[in-house]
Amino acid sequence: MPAKIKNCAENAVQKALGLGASMAEAYASNSRELVIEVRNGEVETMKLAGDRGMGIRVFTGARAGFAYTTDLRDSAVEEAVRQALANATCAEPDPHRLLPQPAPFYPEMNLYDPRIKAATVEEKIVMAQEMENEARAYDQRVSIIESSTYQDGEVEVTLVNSHGLSVEYTGGYCGMYIALVAGKGEESQTGFALSYSLRLEDLDPIRLGRLAASRAVRMLGAKPGVTQQATVVLEPYVAAGFLGMLAHALSAEAVQKGRSLFAGKVDEKVASPQINVVDDGTLANGISSAPFDGEGVPTSRTVLIKEGILQGYLHNTYTAAKDGVQSTGNGVRGTFKATPEVGITNFFIEPGGKTPEEIIKEIDNGFYVTEVMGLHTANPISGDFSFGAAGLWIENGRLTRPVRGMAIAGNIVELLSNVDAVGSDLEFFGSKGAPTIRISRLSISGQ
Repeated sequence: MPAKIKNCAENAVQKALGLGASMAEAYASNSRELVIEVRNGEVETMKLAGDRGMGIRVFTGARAGFAYTTDLRDSAVEEAVRQALANATCAEPDPHRLLPQPAPFYPEMNLYDPRIKAATVEEKIVMAQEMENEARAYDQRVSIIESSTYQDGEVEVTLVNSHGLSVEYTGGYCGMYIALVAGKGEESQTGFALSYSLRLEDLDPIRLGRLAASRAVRMLGAKPGVTQQATVVLEPYVAAGFLGMLAHALSAEAVQKGRSLFAGKVDEKVASPQINVVDDGTLANGISSAPFDGEGVPTSRTVLIKEGILQGYLHNTYTAAKDGVQSTGNGVRGTFKATPEVGITNFFIEPGGKTPEEIIKEIDNGFYVTEVMGLHTANPISGDFSFGAAGLWIENGRLTRPVRGMAIAGNIVELLSNVDAVGSDLEFFGSKGAPTIRISRLSISGQ
């Protein structure tokens, strides 16, 4: 199949050039995804879905057009090429719309674990059942398993352009997710756990079941705390959530549109010296790792914030041309149905040298945040935020009582600047990763 798709992509590019395009690109992908949901030991949902097609970009002078097709027969591909050319006539001219040249080399990566495909559906069902059973066995107060899910997928990507670029790769991933409820009397609390990897052997359903159950049970009896300024510790999952704000602000597209709080701040201090933020499309076992991005540019490790100092932004070919720099390999394309936009790959805060226990032990009075609500309401331009929060109170270096109904507010740059400890426990949640992070002072609202 890959050879057939490659021939199809090459033909699409030649058709476009023959019909008058000055440059052309064909991006083809063939993907498959399996999802198994278990409830009360029985398979509730099992879905196997596939998606195959090709996106075609054409350039006529300084105008660009795009179209896609799920039918890879010659006649359908030619129709898509003609549609892309027609769309180009409606586009505004922009001299920065370019296609990359072939690179001298691309990173060698092992992105496909054959054991994922080799494992039987029955074995994958058992993994989801084990996760559910372990969660129920953890504590009798675990009353509802909302979802115990196994998921995997694979993708073949082929990209050809008229500059002679012709690249391809095959990748696969697997993951598990559990969401549940623990109850005591009238009260109920939720818990979850998730893990995604390129390797089947990395999945540990027993650990995930226990982790989700412990997260729900530890919050039973939670009550609001008092309004104050206090030390705040963000659990890795919560810290990774804050990275969503940073991802937007570190995009060259947002900077060029005047919609980034980091615009014009390269070489300036934007965070604590303990903060290093990296995007790495070559990361070993990274869920978003690939040898090239959605335009065929080699992926790379891009240090965005180093010891608190802003180093630069994420670029695709278009934003790089506008700024007169090289693309960082961040022309992200989730599907053949879309054009490449600036986006993250494996985006994370580098780990520090302290364990979470050491970080907490140094706190007399503080708030260990395990959940925030309303991350989407943060202002991506100013960096201001106000979120609902829940977690555990810290007293004399120990986690003591659960608290809910709290709110934390501030500014993302101020928050990063006040980080005084970074944990050694880097954990990824999909494409974003973070360790435990301690903020010396933050406004907390409660009763």
